[in-house]
Amino acid sequence: MRPHAIRAMILRCAAAIIAPLLLIGLAGCSDAPGGSDPERPAPSLLLYELVSADGTVEGWMFGTIHALPDGIDWRTPAIDGVIDAADLLVVEVGGLNRRDDRRSIYESLAQSPGHPPLAERVPAELRPQLAALIDRSGLDTRDFSGEETWAVALALARVGATGNPANGVDAALIDDFSGKRPVRELEGLRGQLSIFDRLPETQQRSMLAAVVRENAEGGKDPERLLRAWLTGDAAVIEASTREGFLADPATREALLTGRNRRWVAALVPMLGEASRPLIAVGTAHLVGPDGLVALLEAQGYRVRPIPTAARPAP
Repeated sequence: MRPHAIRAMILRCAAAIIAPLLLIGLAGCSDAPGGSDPERPAPSLLLYELVSADGTVEGWMFGTIHALPDGIDWRTPAIDGVIDAADLLVVEVGGLNRRDDRRSIYESLAQSPGHPPLAERVPAELRPQLAALIDRSGLDTRDFSGEETWAVALALARVGATGNPANGVDAALIDDFSGKRPVRELEGLRGQLSIFDRLPETQQRSMLAAVVRENAEGGKDPERLLRAWLTGDAAVIEASTREGFLADPATREALLTGRNRRWVAALVPMLGEASRPLIAVGTAHLVGPDGLVALLEAQGYRVRPIPTAARPAP
């Protein structure tokens, strides 16, 4: 696989780039279409109504997943009702289908000369595992010679993952709104990739090492987070945001908690407008004491869960 294929592989997951590695995104991002598993639970997703102090419903918030296997129908009457009621959509990255723009942005941020060989970017004890992971991926260490370490970590994080970004919830919602109602983005692709690009090289290498360790450990349930998303299991999702390289406070601040605070600063003025938004972001951003639910409650909003499970037919 040549360098241009690596770029394409990452860009196909543009919407998933931060939310887990940030665990709910890249953990479910793959070129493989995946299949329908009859053992998967029926959807009961995290959806919230945002109510101001005077009792006015000012918008909604929905925890998404950026890539899914084929055959998962996540829409329920409650979710469709909110989609229909919203005046605009707010997502992390809006232009998911502008391939030329994505390629240009990626190349401007992820490529630079003078990197050491890839094996030198991980601790010596992880080099055999790195070699095994690259072999599994079908890549070659030479393909990464011009790629920054964070980009290498993103590419390798996808090895063996399941799901297809074409099935991502964000992409489906953008299709629902495009040409009919406004779509706003919180960061855009350049903003998301720039977060990685600004990480010190030491943190980028820690991220790469965590990806290698995760793949080397084996024996983990690859669909654990997919099931947690489907069932709205906030505890499992929140625990996952403290694992791996996100256990490092500085990295967690850069990739998760700091972004949540910036988003709330942008969202509060939107919620004060006449138009009511549907805020649809990776589920990992909603949960826990640093998540958007807690942060919006601290701003005086009542964040009320909306039951989303479909009722059985009579």
